[in-house]
Amino acid sequence: MTYKVAALYQFASLPDFRDLQGPLREICSALRIKGTLLLAEEGINGTVAGTGDAIDALVEELRHGSLFGGRLDNLELKFSTAVEMPFQRLKIRLKKEIVTLGDPQTDPTKTVGTYVDAADWNKLIEAPNLVLIDTRNAFEVEMGTFVGAIDPKTTRFSEFKDFVRQKLNPQKHKKVAMFCTGGIRCEKASSYMLSQGFEEVFHLKGGILKYLEEVPETESRWRGECFVFDERTSLSHGLVERANLSSPGETRSDD
Repeated sequence: MTYKVAALYQFASLPDFRDLQGPLREICSALRIKGTLLLAEEGINGTVAGTGDAIDALVEELRHGSLFGGRLDNLELKFSTAVEMPFQRLKIRLKKEIVTLGDPQTDPTKTVGTYVDAADWNKLIEAPNLVLIDTRNAFEVEMGTFVGAIDPKTTRFSEFKDFVRQKLNPQKHKKVAMFCTGGIRCEKASSYMLSQGFEEVFHLKGGILKYLEEVPETESRWRGECFVFDERTSLSHGLVERANLSSPGETRSDD
């Protein structure tokens, strides 16, 4: 049996997020979906797996169902497959942030950088005087990254603020492009950098996963594999599953 895997997120105003936890768990349980979904006042984030019909039903509910009332109509989605169920159980968690930066003034629902589609990414990162930043953690960068990208050498996303403060200058670094696994970290990072005075900030829409899904390997500027936070461990071009190289992904965090 092949399972359908959905990596999803959206920054959206969910002041009632605590009330959504129980009903969302009931919906996922009824569909026999496993994985993790995070709910916060700023939106939803997570990766889940199930049968194709089950994942399609969940996506329809999130986008158009009565539970969220149309507030997730711009859901960012990446689909892939797994030959075995990549999660051990279902978790619906309440969080302060759906991806932890730790800066209360950063609000991607109000301000974010310029989205760049996967098809246009190669042209952008070849531009002169561009600073290309991998916003992921060091162990993820070690498995694969884009040619020429800077590794901030963080152990968690909340350290990104320190990297910006110590290594970057809005007066010197006029044009910045960022990327991450699925788009959520660099979307929040772009919002933070704009608040710090950086003028031109771009980020890869849909993240590395969308790039690997859409850009032919013969045209790729990506080198290596993309770490994912489940038991598949990593994906390559075409979102092809690679062998499990470490312990189950549910014990890790993409903060």
